[in-house]
Amino acid sequence: MTTIEKAGTFTLGGRPVKRIGYGAMQLAGPGVFGPPKDRAEAVAVLREAVELGVDHIDTSDFYGPHVTNEIIREALHPYPDDLVIVTKIGAVRGADASWNPAFSAEALTQAVHENLKNLGLDVMEVVNLRLMFDPHAPAEGPIEEPLTALAELQAKGLVKHIGLSHATSRQVAEGRKICEIACVQNMYNIANRNDDPLIDELAASGTPFVPYFPLGGFTPLQFDTLNAVAAKLGVKPMQVALAWLLRRSPNMVLIPGTSSRTHLRENIDAAGLELPDDVMADLDAIG
Repeated sequence: MTTIEKAGTFTLGGRPVKRIGYGAMQLAGPGVFGPPKDRAEAVAVLREAVELGVDHIDTSDFYGPHVTNEIIREALHPYPDDLVIVTKIGAVRGADASWNPAFSAEALTQAVHENLKNLGLDVMEVVNLRLMFDPHAPAEGPIEEPLTALAELQAKGLVKHIGLSHATSRQVAEGRKICEIACVQNMYNIANRNDDPLIDELAASGTPFVPYFPLGGFTPLQFDTLNAVAAKLGVKPMQVALAWLLRRSPNMVLIPGTSSRTHLRENIDAAGLELPDDVMADLDAIG
C-alpha cells in the first residue's frame, strides 16, 4: 500500500477517488492572480502529485485567471484515465484582482466553455457552483436560477456532475430539488467548525465534503495548540491538520494545495499519520 492509499477512498461524481487530492489554487501568482514565479516548478508539482497517486485535482478558470488550467493542461494532458478534475464557476476576476459574482446563464455557460478549452477537455467531470452572496462565509441567497442554468449545461453533455461551493445546508437542500449534488466545498478546519452539522448530513447521504483552507482563520492560541501537538508527534502542523480532517468524517475529501514539491510530499504523508485519542481530544478542543 502506498502512503496516499492509507487515507482510503470516497466516491466523487460516481468515481472513487483517494481522500487526499490536490488543490491547484496556489499554482497562480500572488493573490491567485497572474502567472506563478516558477512555472516549471508548478508543472513539476502537478506531475509529481499524479506520480504519488493523486487522482483528484481541484481547479478553476478564475484562478489566474486561466493560469492554473493552462498549467494543468501543459503538465498532464492527455490525462490519466483515473484522474478526476473538478472546477468552479460563478465568479470572475476584475483587472484589480477582485473576485466578482458571475451568476447569469450567459456567464456560467462561458465559464464552462473556458474551463473545457483551457483544460483541453470535451466534458467536465464535476463543476461546482461557487455561491457569492458573501465573499467571506456561506450566506443564504437564491440559487435556483444559476443552478438550473448549470443543470441545462449538464443536460447538453458538457458537465457530468454538479456540486456547490460556499453553500449553506438550506442551499444544499434547495439544490437537490434541481439536480443531484455531487459534493459540497466549503472552508472548514479544526478551528472553524461551523459546518459540523452539514458534514454529518452529507455523510449520511454519501455526499463528499471537500474542505479548503485547512489552516485558515486560526488564532495565535489555536496555532500554539496545533504546534504543540505537531511537535509531540514529530510532524508538521499542516500534517496534523490534514490527519484530523481525515479522521473527522469518512466523507471528507481533501484538496491541500502547494506550489512546492517538498510540501506536496508532506501533505500526502499525512495520509499515514495516526492521531491517538488523547491527541484528537486536544485538537477537538481547539474548535
